[in-house]
Amino acid sequence: MAPKILIVEDERGIVYLLKTRLESEGFQVIAAYDGQVGLRAVTEARPDLIILDLNLPGLNGFEFCRRIRRQPELARLPILVLSGRAEEADKVGALELGADDYVTKPFSDNEVVARVKTLLRRVSAPALPRMLRAGNLEVDLDRYTVSVTGHAVFLTAKEFELLKTLWDAKGRTLTRTFLLERVWEYGEELAIETRTVDVHIRSLRKKLGTEGARIITVRNVGYRLETTSPHVNPGAQEEAPEFE
Repeated sequence: MAPKILIVEDERGIVYLLKTRLESEGFQVIAAYDGQVGLRAVTEARPDLIILDLNLPGLNGFEFCRRIRRQPELARLPILVLSGRAEEADKVGALELGADDYVTKPFSDNEVVARVKTLLRRVSAPALPRMLRAGNLEVDLDRYTVSVTGHAVFLTAKEFELLKTLWDAKGRTLTRTFLLERVWEYGEELAIETRTVDVHIRSLRKKLGTEGARIITVRNVGYRLETTSPHVNPGAQEEAPEFE
């Protein structure tokens, strides 16, 4: 069955454009024109991905993201924000609340389709039946679950892939550019800020609590994950400012 896309957007012209373009690519598309209706559609229609505006009647996009991510069963549902709000604070706020990607208006429909396909590939990729452990941190690659001291940690799809990519590097430092290409699958043809990586790293650290200190910032380079030591120094995670 074709993946189902939910568009939560109050501008009907944009909905029509995206619906037509996505359906030509074989997707099922449904639409909601305000935030409250969009939330109901998530429960009733069970979409595979959400395209979300921030300036919505009824319930704005920031609160929409917050409510979606409060529900464990929706923690990995991809959310692509499509907004005319181009301020850095808006982008950071949306990503910190659980959005997986952010595109500003005016936009290219080809770019939106490419990003939708990338997000869907990530969540549908079969996981290897492995359990990764470091100290009190456990990552189940078969079930896409993460726990710290036995307590479940709910990560977004991008946060999970970011953690897995860092883990697979076996202690090597990964540049922000590499992480963008590997986790977001974006090359030069799709411009995206390296700050996106920093925002997701900060969110990932916060969610992992004390084990978040395993993610080490390497000045002017990128990030690495400490997995060999059973214990980590909480102060070690800030070797350099996250936003340079």
